[in-house]
Amino acid sequence: MVPAPEFAADLAATTRELSKLTEQAMHCADACCGAVATLATGGSDRRATATHPDLTALLSVEMASGEGPTPSALDTGEPVGAQDLLTEDRWPRYRAMALDSGIRSSVTMPFDHTELEVTLSLYSFQPGAFPQVSHHPVYILGEHFTKGLVRDHYYRAALAEVDQLETALRSRAVIDQASGILMHVMGCGAAEAFAVLRHISQRSNRKLAEVAAEVVRDKGQGLEKELPRLAPPL
Repeated sequence: MVPAPEFAADLAATTRELSKLTEQAMHCADACCGAVATLATGGSDRRATATHPDLTALLSVEMASGEGPTPSALDTGEPVGAQDLLTEDRWPRYRAMALDSGIRSSVTMPFDHTELEVTLSLYSFQPGAFPQVSHHPVYILGEHFTKGLVRDHYYRAALAEVDQLETALRSRAVIDQASGILMHVMGCGAAEAFAVLRHISQRSNRKLAEVAAEVVRDKGQGLEKELPRLAPPL
């Protein structure tokens, strides 16, 4: 998947949404006794929410062993179900722990939209509780949730880009003002004035815009004495 670091900017809100997904999913499916949702972006750790602590422990066993409906669904990109865990011969550790919790059937649905990977798992105390999920309201709910996260990601990314552009424009304006002041004080051209600002920035270990703002604020006062020491060879 393509990394999307912007998703990490609001993990608390995303986790709350993930928790809502599990609650809504559980109430959308008859005979469902619990649900787990996971989310991963790029190379980030997989986050998870569950409607019951036993299900969190069950997911941990799956991810640690690499065996179970969740790893299988992530590998295949298709829903993976266990119709009756009493007769299931796959995933022995998952099967044993699920039966200890009274779970007889489960299904895990993956939703991959390039920027992120979501899984939604449903569990039931009854066998055969989830025969078909491709057109089930829960599947549609998972798709809608994942697409919503992607839309939110692009919206936040667009806002961040606008903010960066506005900051760059403000910095450019103040740098131009400072260059004009230096041109007047030094009697030099624009390139030489900018070189002085950059040199002062590097020597003082400050941002160029910060140095320029100081020059503008002081209107160049005192620079006549300082420039021979601070200015680079031109």
